[in-house]
Amino acid sequence: MNQDILITNVVALSSPDSNNPLPSAFIAIKDGLISEIGPMDQLGEHKASTIINGENQLAMPGLVNTHCHAPMTLFRGYADDLQLMEWLNENIFPAEAKNVNPDMVYWCTKLAAAEMILSGTTMVADAYFHEHDAARAFCEIGLRAVVSHGVIDFPAPGVPDPSRNIEAVETFIDYWTDRDPLITPAVFAHSPYTCSPTTLQKAKELSRAKGLKFFIHAAETEHEASIMIEPKGDSPIRHLAALGILDDDTVCIHCVWLDKEDLHILAQSGAGVSTCPQSNLKLASGMAPLAQMLSLGIPLGLGTDGPASNNTLDMFREMDICAKIHKIREKNPVAVPAKTILKLATTEGKKLLAGNNAITGLKVGAPADLILITLNSPHLQPFYHPDLLCYSPCGAEVNSSIINGRLVMHQRKLLTIDLAETTNRVRELATKLQ
Repeated sequence: MNQDILITNVVALSSPDSNNPLPSAFIAIKDGLISEIGPMDQLGEHKASTIINGENQLAMPGLVNTHCHAPMTLFRGYADDLQLMEWLNENIFPAEAKNVNPDMVYWCTKLAAAEMILSGTTMVADAYFHEHDAARAFCEIGLRAVVSHGVIDFPAPGVPDPSRNIEAVETFIDYWTDRDPLITPAVFAHSPYTCSPTTLQKAKELSRAKGLKFFIHAAETEHEASIMIEPKGDSPIRHLAALGILDDDTVCIHCVWLDKEDLHILAQSGAGVSTCPQSNLKLASGMAPLAQMLSLGIPLGLGTDGPASNNTLDMFREMDICAKIHKIREKNPVAVPAKTILKLATTEGKKLLAGNNAITGLKVGAPADLILITLNSPHLQPFYHPDLLCYSPCGAEVNSSIINGRLVMHQRKLLTIDLAETTNRVRELATKLQ
């Protein structure tokens, strides 16, 4: 449901590349798009059903979370401080087998979506099972989402027979294709160590046939190559390349352990990478070679991963830690500057999910996906430069959120969800966690 919205007296950051935001601007929104933007002294007569006074606030493109497992809010804090394989095999996978069902996915996704909107995310790439119910939750709360249904070679929630895993994903895709402007279906093959080469190729064939994105965890841990199923290459990336998986519609998630050959394979293939620094730090997986990927022009985005391995979905928090750890990794304070991180969390992230032709930023004709940040907080003063947005804010500074031309959060109040009901339902599910 689009609205006619007029934002006045706002500091407008049209793109993360801009060094000089408009100090006093207006933004007009109509039919889900930005219809006009400019300085306040050029504002003519505008009629709008919703008028927002943006005084002492900054408008910027909404944040894009390029990798999340939203339903895993149920497992936030459930199994902390463990090695990845122990975390997965001895804790998360068994808990999922006993507790993941359509009701759980719906309510836990709603809670995750609320958290993301409250902290400035306007678009997310989600990957899990029972994703029909995740998509339903994203629709209801009004969060733009690329929703990918999981593929794995053992019994999974909603797909008890692994031989039907591709069929289940195709059914999901066919249902959600062109059903809602906020939802884009996709394919998520869990990893090279949980999917056989045949399964990976069939999943990729499906995504190619449908013209959709293909997501896969890859090169997350140092020893991942030793546990791949029937390896066709001696590293996860070479394995995927040998299977013909890598192209410009593939997004590899994590990519922490890459050598020079892996990096060049990714660059030549056009495949993108979603880096999830906080999850990688918490699970002690390592730090992705972000500076090298940037230098090779590999398409990149920033993601939180799921709430069980982060433990928040606050993209401002993610930007801050991402910028700082790569200064340490490269022993160079300018290796990955704040402006670059801002791009990964906004415009570049959107291109990774929606394609290079996606219209990004705050400009006429762009989808109206934007947030308003209060500038009154002491830690945001003085505001010399937009780089501050990478280091100083947290999600609590987001005052309003507009997605697809719809005001979904205003003055820190969610307008499309009963947050108390959602929180209570997730708490009830948590009491039954086996």
